[in-house]
Amino acid sequence: MNRRLAATLGILAAWLLGAGTGAEITPKPKPPAAAVDDIISNLLRDDTVVPSPKPPLAQPNAPLPTIAPPIIMGVRIGEHRDRTRFVVEVSDPVAMRTFTLSSPNRVVIDMPVVQWHLDAPPRPTGQGVVRSYRYGLFRPGNSRFVIDLNMAVSVSNALVIPPTGGYGYRVVIDLFPTSQAKFDQGAGWPADLRAREAAAALLAALPPTPPQTPLAGEKRVIVIDPGHGGIDTGTSGVNGLQEKDLVLDEALRLSRELTRRGRYIVHLTRDSDVYIPLKDRVNIGRSWRADLFISLHADSNPDSGVNGLSIYTLSESSSDKEAAALARKENQSDVIAGVDLTGGNSSVAPILIDLAQRDTMNRSSRFAQGAVTLLARDTDILPRQPLRAAGFVVLKAPDVPSVLIELGYLSNDGDAAQMNTVRWRNTIAQSIAAAVDGFFAPTVGASHSPAGEP
Repeated sequence: MNRRLAATLGILAAWLLGAGTGAEITPKPKPPAAAVDDIISNLLRDDTVVPSPKPPLAQPNAPLPTIAPPIIMGVRIGEHRDRTRFVVEVSDPVAMRTFTLSSPNRVVIDMPVVQWHLDAPPRPTGQGVVRSYRYGLFRPGNSRFVIDLNMAVSVSNALVIPPTGGYGYRVVIDLFPTSQAKFDQGAGWPADLRAREAAAALLAALPPTPPQTPLAGEKRVIVIDPGHGGIDTGTSGVNGLQEKDLVLDEALRLSRELTRRGRYIVHLTRDSDVYIPLKDRVNIGRSWRADLFISLHADSNPDSGVNGLSIYTLSESSSDKEAAALARKENQSDVIAGVDLTGGNSSVAPILIDLAQRDTMNRSSRFAQGAVTLLARDTDILPRQPLRAAGFVVLKAPDVPSVLIELGYLSNDGDAAQMNTVRWRNTIAQSIAAAVDGFFAPTVGASHSPAGEP
């Protein structure tokens, strides 16, 4: 791609995505939560609800004021016979829009960037219209709720109740049962949001900007992928540790350790608490022409006694039922974040039959074998079959050796405790870096092959 064209496309995509910053604000005290739905019902009957505010029109050449992001201070779900009411309390007016996505059925509430001050927000019973919901940063400048549904619904327009009785602004959204046919007819991303997501995908797929100074020819490119992020928290540990935070911290430590060696160029798919779609992670690895892609995760299991690190590589068929179940869970990341899946994932679709993919899979397995041997010296390894394989979307780059490392089980007291220590994280970063060294070390009797190639 022409460099000027790539730069222009990058600027266009960044403009479409937008951004937001701000400082923290202290929320106001509020009355007991049990009274919220009654207050809202009374206000609705009194016709005091006002439409969701629209952002003011920008004046030409006017300086942009620095405004702190609104604070989401509370959430309430009211389950009634004819509707389910979703109420969000916010410190300041914020433009919210709702839309629905199918397969599976979800309601998405999109908004500009906000601060989340929710302490153990109430959860639905799971028996009504709403099965569950999650919230967080989706992309820079864009926050969202994603509501998982047990049945099809029609969604009311977002209405705003002005501050009263010690509450801040309240945004009220009602969900009414409807037929699946009507739900499907209205499901899908609004055109402008679809354009924004296309721009984000374009940014992820653009080739990297050429470096300003020449790089040593022997340096290998390593892409580290901290799993989950933003609205997708991943697994929550028995000690409260969240997977997305653990793997980001470990990725940054591994990046520093590899960079310190002076033999690698290291990139991360994310270096902050932001959600990255699965296919974008694959594209990032390929756009940097990675020599190795390492995805970091942490596992969970209904049996709290299961513990130990394991490493996964891509396979046409899963090595066992547990590996298949884990791949299904990890591949749901886009569903969790509220991504429109109707367009499919053609870029990571059935490429397993490609011979280049098979060669890449072999090299991935070789790295995994060496890494498990080294890591076993510094941490517990899953006793049975620590080397596994399954159809993880994030490992499907056809030309990049890729592995997914499950650092341990957050559902296990011992694993969760050690993963929450600086000493363990530093040690594991050093062990993985040593495995990378071994993978790219020249093979005896293969002096005419590039380092690290079988």
